[in-house]
Amino acid sequence: MTAYGKPLTPRESGIDGLTIWDLPVHGDNRGWFKENWQREKMTAAGLPDFGPVQNNVSFNDAVGTTRGIHAEPWDKWVSVATGRIFGAWVDLREGPGFGRVFTAELDPSVAIFVPRGVGNSYQTLEPDTAYTYLVNDHWSPAASYSFVNLGDPALAIAWPIPLDEVEISEKDRAHPVLAEAVPVPPRRTLVVGADGQLGRALRTALAGRVEVEFASRADLDLAAPDLASARRWRDYATIINAAAYTAVDTAETPEGRRGAWAANVTGVAALASVARENGITLVHVSSDYVFDGAADRPYTEDDPVSPLGVYGQTKAAGDAIVGTVPRHYIVRTSWVIGEGRNFVRTMAALSERGVSPTVVSDQIGRLTFTEDIARAILHLLDTGAPFGVYNVTGGGEPTSWADVARAVFAAVGGDPARVTDVSTEEYFAAATGPVAARPRNSVLNLSRLEATGFDVPDAAMSLRQYLAASA
Repeated sequence: MTAYGKPLTPRESGIDGLTIWDLPVHGDNRGWFKENWQREKMTAAGLPDFGPVQNNVSFNDAVGTTRGIHAEPWDKWVSVATGRIFGAWVDLREGPGFGRVFTAELDPSVAIFVPRGVGNSYQTLEPDTAYTYLVNDHWSPAASYSFVNLGDPALAIAWPIPLDEVEISEKDRAHPVLAEAVPVPPRRTLVVGADGQLGRALRTALAGRVEVEFASRADLDLAAPDLASARRWRDYATIINAAAYTAVDTAETPEGRRGAWAANVTGVAALASVARENGITLVHVSSDYVFDGAADRPYTEDDPVSPLGVYGQTKAAGDAIVGTVPRHYIVRTSWVIGEGRNFVRTMAALSERGVSPTVVSDQIGRLTFTEDIARAILHLLDTGAPFGVYNVTGGGEPTSWADVARAVFAAVGGDPARVTDVSTEEYFAAATGPVAARPRNSVLNLSRLEATGFDVPDAAMSLRQYLAASA
């Protein structure tokens, strides 16, 4: 007998992510009505916004029809349109929950959300039972599936009708016992631009995580017309986009402008489309160059963008595109230092050679080391921080590039007094090619990142550690 008038209420099952839901059913002498899937109400109540793409119905004539136990690489929203079932669910995902069992009866007033990798099975308790389920992916022969035997004693499922008295397919009877079942691996993480300086830092930070893949441009071309089918994207949970065109001065040339827009906008748009269509979390790295640097305070994540040059324009456009992906993190940073040739190493080399450089003193910001950007990205992902834009730089007092140069000279045993201040205009006065306008103020407000519990490193201390490690 279907219960009427229950409020929409979730209940935990003991299996991570598997939740059983009471559904409001309204009935009278004509029959009943229910909202079997109502995205706005159900996601507000805590159901994952899992993006269903297909609705399936399995009609069962007889009492005792038994099906399962099948685990697929997609999420399900399972309910009953008519009749009643006894359901059994088994966690077949890799991890400490593997083999955990939950059972419950479902009638039209009860539904259950079954996350990817949890085995699903049922036995009908009434004739003419219509079992329905929404899924967020289409069946594919290339997908990875797992199965376990309905009658495995290790599961100890108390089927209402003994399995030797009911209708079961030979295929389901032949499924392996739990000890021989193949665990469902977690969804993967893909790092794009893995050979760049941030990509190399992410390789180090993610070393040992078997679910992580790294791709250079040779491995994955974001401009390829077949990007949407280049991989089975539903197997991925996260894409970290560490690829970008960063030659800010070259971007002011005709060829550089085309390259910057292709990498920072067109490629990002293709990646965002993949993420949007497949429920993937997209992490994208932005830049202080989206601002004009005219503010007299640190920039917040919500300040309007006003880029001065082509590079900044393409980064701002890429940010706007990524912002349309439901699950996204835009990590906005500045003055990035990592492996390879960079300002800090150049200054250290000049000090050791006895060169006295002139360095710009009217651009203000904080150094940001790639290992700290990588650590911040993983922090946002691992803690499930709210999606959106986060400023990620080193902390402490802002400095000029000339101040940084003096700190480098001092750290490597040189004389900081050999560094001479110069204005941006004076520094570039003798340039023979295009020069991009630089923001004078690149200081970013870090309070939103700190509110997530991230320990922002002091930029000056990070500089000393970087130089010590490079010595």
